[in-house]
Amino acid sequence: MKTVKLSSSEYHFFKTVYNAAFANPFSDLREKLDLKIAGLFPSASRRESIDLCINEVDLRIKELEGQNRANINAFQGRDKEIITVVFLFDLFHKFRDSFDNLIEDQIKAQDDLITVPFAKEAMYLLHIKGFDNKSITHYFALSYQLRRAFYFISNSLVGSSPCMQNFKKHLWNNVFTYNIDLYRKFLWNKMEDFSTLLLGETGTGKGTAAKAIGRSGYIPFNEKKECFVESFTRAFSSLNLSQYPETLLESELFGHTKGSFTGAIDDHKGVFDRCSPHGSILLDEIGETPSHVQIKLLRILQERSFSPMGSHEKSRFKGRVIGATNRPKKEIIGGQVFRDDFYYRLCSDIIEVPPLRVRIQEKPSELDDLLLFTIQKMTGTHSEELSVQVKRIIDQRLGKYYQWPGNVRELEQCVRSVLLKKDYGGQQKNGNEKLDLAEKLVKGILNRDIMVSSLVSGYCKLLYDQFGTYEQVAKHTGLDRRTIKKYIINFKNR
Repeated sequence: MKTVKLSSSEYHFFKTVYNAAFANPFSDLREKLDLKIAGLFPSASRRESIDLCINEVDLRIKELEGQNRANINAFQGRDKEIITVVFLFDLFHKFRDSFDNLIEDQIKAQDDLITVPFAKEAMYLLHIKGFDNKSITHYFALSYQLRRAFYFISNSLVGSSPCMQNFKKHLWNNVFTYNIDLYRKFLWNKMEDFSTLLLGETGTGKGTAAKAIGRSGYIPFNEKKECFVESFTRAFSSLNLSQYPETLLESELFGHTKGSFTGAIDDHKGVFDRCSPHGSILLDEIGETPSHVQIKLLRILQERSFSPMGSHEKSRFKGRVIGATNRPKKEIIGGQVFRDDFYYRLCSDIIEVPPLRVRIQEKPSELDDLLLFTIQKMTGTHSEELSVQVKRIIDQRLGKYYQWPGNVRELEQCVRSVLLKKDYGGQQKNGNEKLDLAEKLVKGILNRDIMVSSLVSGYCKLLYDQFGTYEQVAKHTGLDRRTIKKYIINFKNR
């Protein structure tokens, strides 16, 4: 095949597409690159910029096709690397709606495998672009993984406040690393070695976040059967460690053989034995795990092997481990929760799920978005009318500055209560509605009856409760560490 080169203008355009393909879709960088490709101003809507970006890429590729230059093997070096990614970017977006439909069909089918009706067409488009058969099936599977990750992170985790956008960006990096090019070249089949710890208050959505990660793993495609080798619905399993007494916990984790202890009348497979080789396990409430169980979990993380109770036979674990706890980060880092060796092996990545009060403080309309989402999930109907009615009761009964101590789980309970009895009292203390620190500070400012020292002490205490260190509070206030410590001690001594 005759060797061709990209012109200077083509190179700069396709290099921008190349960078966009590897940018985190929840980042500001990706939005800027989409706008640049589409040739729009920053005032363009997100959806408009994406659609026009895709159309512009399609037009440029059609120009290459008209010149018989739309084949990766016609290029060399950096040109070939860039044009390869551009063709994959184009294919992914051509079939993004088809991938979404496939995801929804698979959710309905659950663990039953379903054929992929558009697979032959998509793979043919890669074939005529010069991709070999092995890379075609790999990149098709990778495209499906990318779409699943976006689908579950975007759709199951509602909210666009700055802390939520950062949280979603972190989840995406947890699946694909900070650099998708690094992932596609070296790590797409090695991610089981990267364990994750999710931190967050009760009810913030750690389980939902873990499920989004677990359902976004790489699953190979079987070209002969025209289906993926496994349903992503099997790719995630969870175990709440606090539900089991210590005598049964090891059995639930690792399994047991018949007769290994009193009451073991049959062999039993533990959660690690049941986990899909392409999946992830959520170990919820992992912060309550006793030390001797942590030692056995450490063996799984390091050696990828375990033995059922009552057996010396080793089994191999091929999945990924996600831990979750509501214990404060300062206790985790301070060594009060995990053995040091277990901590360092478990925490390849630590992701903090933001509390609802912070999300609403950053963007008040986040509450409206969550109400719409929750009502639709409960009723199956998108109803702004119901959302407005529920919001009115919340404003009347809880006030604008209610802190939602139960987070998203409490919000769901609030919606149920309002739909049932048109009322919700929130978490109460001594029979009275709880007036939290933030509301006291705000009321003091509005009523102009709060001392400056009390205001600063209270604000420092709020930041300290959120970030856990004097250094972080100092960073956010501009005060030095000793002054911060003095204000917080004064607050506690009031």
